[in-house]
Amino acid sequence: MFKMLAAATTATLILAGTVHAQSQPYAALKDRPIKALSAEETANLRAGRGMGMALPAELNRYPGPMHVLENDGALGLSAEQREALRQQVEAMRAEAIALGEQVIAREAALDALFKSGTANAEAIDQATAVLAALYGQLRAVHLRTHLATRATLTEAQLAAYETLRGYNSKGSGPVHKH
Repeated sequence: MFKMLAAATTATLILAGTVHAQSQPYAALKDRPIKALSAEETANLRAGRGMGMALPAELNRYPGPMHVLENDGALGLSAEQREALRQQVEAMRAEAIALGEQVIAREAALDALFKSGTANAEAIDQATAVLAALYGQLRAVHLRTHLATRATLTEAQLAAYETLRGYNSKGSGPVHKH
């Protein structure tokens, strides 16, 4: 009898904890400086990282320059290709960082709009339209860079990249160093 009561009590406590956690799914986010962005997302925006924005390119034979450079030796890149890829990375990062900072600022402004209690439909529409445009521009920067990278490589290098990254049946899995 005691064992059954203990098991029932334990199950009730576990269930109550689960229900409590489910009823407060955002409580842990309340102290974020910008509610819509985690610290990791903010850091990624500030560093110009892709955050998966170019997956339609990457997974359809339009590799990114950083991943190509990571596999330099296996792909047999020429000095000219390496230099072109480095320039692509630098240009992408510069543009992505600038846009990322704008996204962060606009997300902070949207957060402040609600925090101040002055949010209204017109202000929300305007703020989210600007944010949508910025996110779109940021994604386009990453996608255009993949386009430039593909143009830098030979067909044989593209095929080898597919294998190295595990995108075809011959690969042993992705090579990802970040």
